[in-house]
Amino acid sequence: MTNADIELQPAVAAEFRALADVLEGASDTQWGTPSLCEGWRVREVVAHMTMPARYSEEEFMAELQRCGFDFPRLSNELAVRDAELPTDELVANLRGDVLHHWTPPGGGYHGALNHVVIHSLDVTVPLGVQRRTPDETIRVVLDDLTRGGGHGHFGVDLQGRRLEASDLDWSYGSGLELRGPAEGLTLALCGRSLPDGRLQGSPLHRA
Repeated sequence: MTNADIELQPAVAAEFRALADVLEGASDTQWGTPSLCEGWRVREVVAHMTMPARYSEEEFMAELQRCGFDFPRLSNELAVRDAELPTDELVANLRGDVLHHWTPPGGGYHGALNHVVIHSLDVTVPLGVQRRTPDETIRVVLDDLTRGGGHGHFGVDLQGRRLEASDLDWSYGSGLELRGPAEGLTLALCGRSLPDGRLQGSPLHRA
């Protein structure tokens, strides 16, 4: 892990705390709101995000083995199961030191930052929460998703496309343009369906 990667840890912690602040005192209706992750409510998304706070490496590997080493299956099963935990416990997990220093295997703090920012947007956009991610944070995520190739994990095709943020100095590529707020572009790069009017231009498509 490089020094540049380690320097992202405070931003990771800040994003987890910010989501905890949003969900503190949220109603049952809000927790049950469909997220931008297909098939998951806010509850399932937060349960998924906080999984490392509840499972040791040994426990996680045992669960993975149970699922035949099928991570998508495991991820969905644990999200559905743990979504029934008390919401106070899920919020406490978001505030906990374990998550603030967690990194995905091989992903470092870049991977952790992408994870928390993207899934936080999966929650806050459908809830109508007007929270803005700091420019320096969202810029890292946009660069990881474009120049770093992260969009490939979501099957999004960027060939012949130009992206331009309307709320900070950031752009990528050339060709058919898609323009809008940085957070909206982030979600488009992850293949999420956004409410009408969030972005202007030609939508992104899967490869």
